[in-house]
Amino acid sequence: MIEMQDVFKKYPNGVTAINGIDVRINQGEFVYVVGPSGAGKSTFIKMMYREEVPTSGTITMNGVNVAKIKNKKVPIFRRNLGVVFQDFKLLPTKTVYENVAFALEVIEAQPKFIKKRVMEVLDLVNLKHKARMLPTELSGGEQQRVSIARSIVNSPKIVIADEPTGNLDPETSWEIMSIFEEINNRGTTIVMATHNREIVNTIKHRVIAIEAGKIARDEQRGDYGYEN
Repeated sequence: MIEMQDVFKKYPNGVTAINGIDVRINQGEFVYVVGPSGAGKSTFIKMMYREEVPTSGTITMNGVNVAKIKNKKVPIFRRNLGVVFQDFKLLPTKTVYENVAFALEVIEAQPKFIKKRVMEVLDLVNLKHKARMLPTELSGGEQQRVSIARSIVNSPKIVIADEPTGNLDPETSWEIMSIFEEINNRGTTIVMATHNREIVNTIKHRVIAIEAGKIARDEQRGDYGYEN
């Protein structure tokens, strides 16, 4: 469960990116976060995985007050989240298998479990046959599938995706969305920031629209509603 209560975020340059947000996202929901450029949606997403800290207010993720986490504890907190980025953020010198396994190695999982679990998630994203390849040998869509596999290998309750199809062609974007749908169908909460109007309007889920740092709309099975 995710809950924000009276959250503000003001940057040192004086810009108020988030201006008094209250929202609750329940376990198992799939939520799109949309809005015009500069509306504050990236800050909204980044505060969930503690890349940004609210100036005031409370953000609770699975019972943890994110704003109160000490910097040295942030990596431990993130072990219980899956985060997928627009630019993949894969380790270039590690294979597909090693990129995904790394998330389990840092928590000192048993080697036997690591092998079994990594191959399970690579099967889910249809990349078992490319486990020994490097990221540079993959297409953009394949790299994003590795990123998704890495994000779910720890079986997190929540996956946060920041423009996950932003660098992909339309056909590949639909393939990536089918994977997110499957992950959500298995009970994982998905929160996805996106500019992709067609995806939002076709694969219907809850839509939170942010404008000028505030929630302008919050609709179950809503549409995109903004010009790109």
